[in-house]
Amino acid sequence: MGKITFYEDKHFKGKSYEYHTDQPDLHPHFSHCKSIKVDDGCWIVYERPSYMGEQYFLKNGEYPDFQCWTSLSDSVKSCRLVPKYKGSHQLKIYERDEFRGQMMEFTEDCPSVYDRFLYQNIFSCSVLQGYWIFYEQPSYKGRQYYLKPGEYRKFSDWGASDARVGSFRMVADTC
Repeated sequence: MGKITFYEDKHFKGKSYEYHTDQPDLHPHFSHCKSIKVDDGCWIVYERPSYMGEQYFLKNGEYPDFQCWTSLSDSVKSCRLVPKYKGSHQLKIYERDEFRGQMMEFTEDCPSVYDRFLYQNIFSCSVLQGYWIFYEQPSYKGRQYYLKPGEYRKFSDWGASDARVGSFRMVADTC
């Protein structure tokens, strides 16, 4: 079912707000979030309403301050539960927009796009199976972008401001 709890203060203090489903606008409930507990499922939290802005993937666990989920801000304005998925994962990436140029297909994580291909720009992709996270830097660091099954004709379709992708991984059955 999913369960995430937001706290107004660090170390799970202050007012708390518990949710079990997607929330497109948390701003009416609280203005800032300094700690989070994820008790069930995996979640994507967003710094702006309507699932916009910086994205952060959180799995079961405790995040005693906002820097623990790699955020530079205590702004959390929407959240989405990642569906449980135990099937295969399949992703096609393209070196140009609109699915043009060289294509590569993946069924496993890639800790360094550059080491694998000698470039780190992905301009479009198609998620055929499963859920994936793109990271701006190698070794699963930096800005994160959640991709569910579907077509992404250009990098802005997954919320990025440029085509740089340093690494990516599938959202495994740990959720």
